[in-house]
Amino acid sequence: MTRVHDMGGRFGDGPVRPEAEDAPVFAEKWQGRALAVTLAAGSLGQWNLDVTRHARERLSPKDSVRFSYYERWISALADLLVEKGVLSTQDYSDGGTAEPHPLSSRALKAESVAAVLAKGGPTERPLTVPARFEAGQRVRTVRPTANRLVDGGHTRLPSYASGAVGRIVRLHGAHVFPDSNAHGLGEAPEPLYAVAFAASELWAQPEHPNDEVVLDLWQSYLEPI
Repeated sequence: MTRVHDMGGRFGDGPVRPEAEDAPVFAEKWQGRALAVTLAAGSLGQWNLDVTRHARERLSPKDSVRFSYYERWISALADLLVEKGVLSTQDYSDGGTAEPHPLSSRALKAESVAAVLAKGGPTERPLTVPARFEAGQRVRTVRPTANRLVDGGHTRLPSYASGAVGRIVRLHGAHVFPDSNAHGLGEAPEPLYAVAFAASELWAQPEHPNDEVVLDLWQSYLEPI
């Protein structure tokens, strides 16, 4: 489903203004803390990466458009902690209790942060679903852009590529399917492809018609031509 967060290729949001090369990593100190809290909360093991992405997508349109990048992160995290029963809304108002939290043993220690960041969150899995496409084959993305498993659910197919014709560049192997993983339906890994699209296929009046855009797309997003 197309929501306000799906901004790729959309007009009317103003120019993209790259930061200066010497700009600090975090414009304000609280932004670094927002990243740290998000990382620490993720280490509690109560959700996965796709769940967090879906939480950010579900922020109200009014908040999503006015929030900065890290405001979206911390606001979605606050919602997610309550949804998963880690905290309550009362905890936010009174600071919680002095009693140890049931998940305190999973707290991320400062000395473990570097290893956690280095490990990342690998999504590649054994290829158990046959690959339908091969390099050089022309395909079309499904239309409309939507999660076929959960009405209004998370999907990684951007709206600007819906119904577009592209060319398979390569197979990345099998990766966790976000449309399933974001909703507690299992990892359901399936083939993931790099797909090249002509700029003229994606936009009516591309500034550089000969450019190509390469998107990583799961097999469920693609149809043969």
